[in-house]
Amino acid sequence: MNSPYFSLFISGAPFQLFSLSHLIALLATFGTALLLYLLRHRLQAPAAKRTIRFSLAGLLLLTEVGFQLWHVYTGSWSAAYTLPLQLCSVTLLLAIVMLLSRSYSLFEVTFFAGIGGAAQALITPELFYPFPHFRFWHFFLAHAGIVLACLYMTWVEGYRPTYRSVWKTMGLLNGLLVAALAVNSWTGGNYLFVSHKPENPSLIDFLGPYPWYLLSLEGVAFAIFSLMYLPFLRKKQAAVPATRDLPS
Repeated sequence: MNSPYFSLFISGAPFQLFSLSHLIALLATFGTALLLYLLRHRLQAPAAKRTIRFSLAGLLLLTEVGFQLWHVYTGSWSAAYTLPLQLCSVTLLLAIVMLLSRSYSLFEVTFFAGIGGAAQALITPELFYPFPHFRFWHFFLAHAGIVLACLYMTWVEGYRPTYRSVWKTMGLLNGLLVAALAVNSWTGGNYLFVSHKPENPSLIDFLGPYPWYLLSLEGVAFAIFSLMYLPFLRKKQAAVPATRDLPS
């Protein structure tokens, strides 16, 4: 491609962590999430729900299709790093089906894996293309879309995870880990970062050397998912006394 916005190589400085464009992207994501929360009661009409669900699903689908087409067009597509096998790629696809089907089973695992993975990616992106390159837009729209899809299902649709959902998500992650090991051995890739750490600075840098950081990641993931469940546990406990006061 001749356009610098779609080119494979960049001539200027690469993406910088916590640069102005990065901070604006984070603020835009937070602002959209806040707006979704504030309007959650006004969005209960079936038409409004349908519009948001299909819009979010369409956005996520377009980002993944655009990502694949960009790699094909620039001649950079490779099974070693463009298959949708990274955690956020998997949760993006799950989020699309979740939104279209309103599946609670998919919500259980997408809520924890999606928000946990995408939020970390938004804060410490594995991204080299700066604003306003296509890959910059793709990265932040895709990851913000995953988070917003999960928050929509929680705040507007009223879905709630259980503690069993945490264990189901851990089961999914370990299944993906086994699959990633097999695919990495075949392609020479680093899906789910199970072969080595990402090249850019990330939270994984604090979890020890390879392969021990994989065990650390298990513990960190379980701790994060458990913390994410705490608000729902407190609401559940607060609701128990009220039910006891109801007349029989």
